[in-house]
Amino acid sequence: MGNEMQCVEIRLDPGESVVAEAGSMMMMDSDIRMQTIFGDGSSGKGGMVGKLMGAGKRLLTGESLFMTVYTNEGSGRRGVTFAAPYPGKILPLDLPALGGQVICQKQSFLCAAKGISISIDFQRKLGTGFFGGEGFIMQRIEGDGFAFVHSGGHVIEKTLYAGEMIRLDTGCLVAMTDQVKYNIEFVKGIKTAIFGGEGLFLATLRGPGKVWVQSLPFSRLAERVIESAGPLSRRRD
Repeated sequence: MGNEMQCVEIRLDPGESVVAEAGSMMMMDSDIRMQTIFGDGSSGKGGMVGKLMGAGKRLLTGESLFMTVYTNEGSGRRGVTFAAPYPGKILPLDLPALGGQVICQKQSFLCAAKGISISIDFQRKLGTGFFGGEGFIMQRIEGDGFAFVHSGGHVIEKTLYAGEMIRLDTGCLVAMTDQVKYNIEFVKGIKTAIFGGEGLFLATLRGPGKVWVQSLPFSRLAERVIESAGPLSRRRD
């Protein structure tokens, strides 16, 4: 729901649960019970050790060690609503239709059906890790159900055929299916690289698979806010 600042309402059947990032809840019905848990709340085995490993993986992606589970303890359908942390779009990802897993940028996960796993995905190539805009680590969301991730600005969904390739700013990648090959390339031409305003590297994505691209990476938004705040703070001084 919404336009620039979106939220998503999850309607739960009796006994059904949804897991979400701590602090993302906007409102909920009276029969919804909240419970804080370690890790992602997936149904994997391993006891306390498994929970600690799951929490540790979340810490590597820049997320909190804890997540919150919302369970409907009433007799009818009840709702809980989650809000995005900054202007943009919320993407509903039907994991079974996308091969059971999606790789996305760090800190983009918002909420999902309980049992879905949120772990890490290492970028194996050294150049991609250092210059790819997301570092060595991205998020891997896998399971059987819907997951919701948030992005900045407007989002374009592109379907790439086998061998088809697109280039984009390294910060504009929101998510991609597991089959897409992610790499970087150096911007050709010294004047373009230094004065073009787009940085020295571009991300290259090669199909087959689906790719979601955002028009406003949070890092770009933060840079503009900092640039604008600098002169204002100096005037106050």
